[in-house]
Amino acid sequence: VYHLMNNGYQHLEAVADLGWSQPTLIQEKAIPLALEGKDLLARARTGSGKTAAYALPVIQRILASKQSVREQDVRALILVPTKELGHQVQTMIRQLTAFCSRDVRVADISGTADLSAQRPILMEKPDVVVGTPSRVLAHLNAQNLLLHSSLEMLVVDEADLLFSFGFEADLKNLLCHLPNIYQSFLMSATLTEDVQALKELLLHNPVILKLQGSQLPDSSQLQQYSIKCEEEDKFLLIYTLLRLRLVQGKTLVFVGAVERSYRLKLFLEQFGIPACVLNSELPVHSRCHIITQFNQGFYDYIIATDEQSLADPTAAPQTTSGKGKKKKSDKEFGVSRGVDFQNVANVINFDFPATIESYIHRVGRTARADNPGTALSFISHTELALLSEVEEALSGDKSDSVLKPYEFKMEEIEGFRYRCRDAMRSVTKQAVKEARLKEIKTELLNSEKLKTYFDDNPRDLQLLRHDKDLHPAVIKPHLKNVPEYLSKTHTHTRTRTDPFCLLQKNISGKNPLRSFRYSGARNRKVK
Repeated sequence: VYHLMNNGYQHLEAVADLGWSQPTLIQEKAIPLALEGKDLLARARTGSGKTAAYALPVIQRILASKQSVREQDVRALILVPTKELGHQVQTMIRQLTAFCSRDVRVADISGTADLSAQRPILMEKPDVVVGTPSRVLAHLNAQNLLLHSSLEMLVVDEADLLFSFGFEADLKNLLCHLPNIYQSFLMSATLTEDVQALKELLLHNPVILKLQGSQLPDSSQLQQYSIKCEEEDKFLLIYTLLRLRLVQGKTLVFVGAVERSYRLKLFLEQFGIPACVLNSELPVHSRCHIITQFNQGFYDYIIATDEQSLADPTAAPQTTSGKGKKKKSDKEFGVSRGVDFQNVANVINFDFPATIESYIHRVGRTARADNPGTALSFISHTELALLSEVEEALSGDKSDSVLKPYEFKMEEIEGFRYRCRDAMRSVTKQAVKEARLKEIKTELLNSEKLKTYFDDNPRDLQLLRHDKDLHPAVIKPHLKNVPEYLSKTHTHTRTRTDPFCLLQKNISGKNPLRSFRYSGARNRKVK
């Protein structure tokens, strides 16, 4: 496929530099059609290389246009549902244009900066503009961006999220600012009714690519398990898995609410297990920084809140006043979708997702490209109906269950329960509140916007720095160490076939999660 592009173009040097010797399936099918100028509606699972599948034709067309037209203009618009995905797309395009960065310039306007601060960037007319529909529309209305005469290509990434994130009105208003003729791509992991509606709005005689019968990798690459456990057992199980390092490699833990993410973080800190929280209350720059550090290996665990999939997307935003006023969350935030977490070995659904789509996209954070991955879901009795829906959707006509039961004897870790309860007593509602306030205080101290204010008011800066938590979670040092009488049996029975190991390959015909079973003598001989 790559040889179909003009070899004189320097973006192919970047492809070689990235080590891409063979295209993925979506790239193999989509790139030739895109180069022919056809509109595309492509469905391919998460981690299949969709971003490069549209980015390479966009770059090629821009370079081809500049051979004949010297005037600088915005030629491509890429719409994304979240700010994190916008940052990721910009990074990918910059990597692909590393050897022709002067010829192809890209600007990401999906951040939280003021329109006036982004205006100078748009006045330079970058070749590619990346942004959320609401942000792009705001710049169009402010006349910072003009597209009606120059736009040649429109891309909608993660198309099935745009309407559910509340962008329907923004997108329809945005279309009024576009020319009559342009090439369009819709890229999505699922073909929902929203995507069909977008197809009618944006595409003209499109080629429809449905490249994956299954929306997740098969069991040879992705192993999926579920275990039935109630609230206290969830905390006990995740503590045991992480503290005894039965879960190895980078891990995403999904919870259903911001408060629960801080609660779980403080709980794990009692045992000396560092984890980072990622949710919509954090500013976009902080979220991107957290993701970058996670990808670079600074820490192994992220506790992510997937609120968009757990709330009614059509519900009006909550507005309260007085003491009950809640911190406004970012509607353009999404963790389970779009964000490119790299080399994730495991996904743990601490709280089971409320929709099938959310499950697919949470679990899709692991087993990307050709890497193996494992997903483990904790199921309470109130979530059994959701589990059945996911099972039915993923199994299709197959009789076998996709989510294998995690055959785990909870009674074997009863010795850890008293430690778990001891830690949970320290994680009070007030401690959770203090943890959230601490995050806000850190953001205030690191804020570029407040830097000038603090320069003029140094006393306020000193007060903020020395402001101590009133009711912090009490860390009990003895909980950090596992007594030998508790760990001896379990550490002796661990095997190299643990599916949570990052480099582990599939073991056919076995359930490798039976890590806690005591097999008797360590050197038992097989007769």
